[in-house]
Amino acid sequence: MSHPVIAKGNVAVITGGASGIGLAAAMAFARAGMKVCIADVDQTRLAEAATKLSSVTAATHVMTFVVDVSRAESVKELERAVGAHFGGTDILMNNAGIQPGSTLFGEPDNWQRIIAVNMWGIVNGSRIFAPSMIARRKAGLIINTGSKQGITTPPGDPAYNVSKAGVKAFTEALQHELRNTRDCHITAHLLIPGFVFTGLTAKGRTEKPAGAWTPEQTVDFMIARLEAGDFYILCPDNDVPRALDEKRMLWAAGDIVENRPPLSRWHPDYADAFAKFVKGE
Repeated sequence: MSHPVIAKGNVAVITGGASGIGLAAAMAFARAGMKVCIADVDQTRLAEAATKLSSVTAATHVMTFVVDVSRAESVKELERAVGAHFGGTDILMNNAGIQPGSTLFGEPDNWQRIIAVNMWGIVNGSRIFAPSMIARRKAGLIINTGSKQGITTPPGDPAYNVSKAGVKAFTEALQHELRNTRDCHITAHLLIPGFVFTGLTAKGRTEKPAGAWTPEQTVDFMIARLEAGDFYILCPDNDVPRALDEKRMLWAAGDIVENRPPLSRWHPDYADAFAKFVKGE
C-alpha cells in the first residue's frame, strides 16, 4: 500500500532529482507507474539519472529539466514544461539543496547561495506549482525537504540552519493555507531526514557510515508516513532513534520556555541537565 496519489499515470516532479534522496524518490515513483520529471542544475547528472530511471519505466515516462530553483523564472519554465509534456503535476517534491558550509561572519556568497537554493527554492516551487495543482481539483502532494538542523539549529553551519528553519516555517504556513482553500485537495508535508549517505553528506567518503541510512531507506519511510497522513515526516537513522530526536527537539523548545541560554544543549553549564533529560531523570 502507498498514498493514493502515488499511482500509475500520475505525474511527479522532483527538484534535486538527479541524485541522493531526489533520485531515490524518482525511482520509487517510477516503479509505482508514475510519470517522472527530474529537475536539477547539472545536465550531465540528469542524463545519468534518466538512464537509471529508464531501467524501471518507459523512457517516455521520464522527463529531465535543467533548473535553478533559486530563480523564480527558471521554476516557472519548469512548471510550464511539465504541463506541456505531461499535462500537469500530482506530486511536487521540492528537494534541491546545498550545504557548502558557513560561518557566522564569513563567506557572504555562501550565505546568499545557501538561502537562495535551500529556502527560496522551496518557496518558488510551492508558490509557482501550487495554484495549477489546486485548479486541477485532484488530490496531490507537495513534499518539502527540510532538516533536523532547521529545528534544533546546532552550532557549526548557521546559514544552512537558517535556510532549513525557513523551510519548516514556510511549509507549516503552506499546509495551513492549503487546508483552508476551498476545493483544494493538495496537502503539504515536511520531510525531515536523519543522517542519509548522499553526495551532500559524503564529505569525501566512498562507503556509507554504519550510522547512516541510504536514500532508498529514507524514501521508503517517507512513503509509509505519507500513507499514514503525517505532516512532519521525522526520519530516524541507524544512529539516532526517534525518541532521541524528540528529546533534542523538546530541549530546544525548552530553551525558550525555561529561559535558558540559546543552544543550551551545547552550553557547558547545562551539559549534565541535558544528559539527565535524555535519560528521563
